[in-house]
Amino acid sequence: MTILYIDGDACPVREEVYRVADRLGLRVFVVANGSRPIRPTGRPNVEMVTVEAGADVADDWIADRIAAGDVCITSDIPLASRCLAKDARALSPKGHHWTADNIGSALAGRAVAEHLRATGINTGGPASLTKEDRSRFLAALDAAIQAGRRAPRPKLIVPPGGF
Repeated sequence: MTILYIDGDACPVREEVYRVADRLGLRVFVVANGSRPIRPTGRPNVEMVTVEAGADVADDWIADRIAAGDVCITSDIPLASRCLAKDARALSPKGHHWTADNIGSALAGRAVAEHLRATGINTGGPASLTKEDRSRFLAALDAAIQAGRRAPRPKLIVPPGGF
């Protein structure tokens, strides 16, 4: 069964994910470091996970657990890359599918932007989400979930005699 992971510190499409997960009966983990408190949803299929503060702690939590067929919603390109490496899907809040074909150039572009910011050049911030972005996200989420359901899940191999 596909599990949805939300990189939750700054995700603007959490409510959309919750509605889709409710409709499809999917489990959701919202992972954040607590710098921006996230209210519990009261939904039995949504679990809020607060990790310790620190660089990439939430990313590490997601990357350690995500598996083939799961979907991660994130704006974090390195996290998306880590998810792809585990045969999971990664999707931006604006509905962009991260793939093996586009993640390398995205990582390179991110490195260039970091270098420019380090030299004092303002690279701007992300644009606000529009209704079209939300619509594109919902369509992309549906496609990612359907693809995830078709993906083979890793099989648990039990050694002779058990564990």
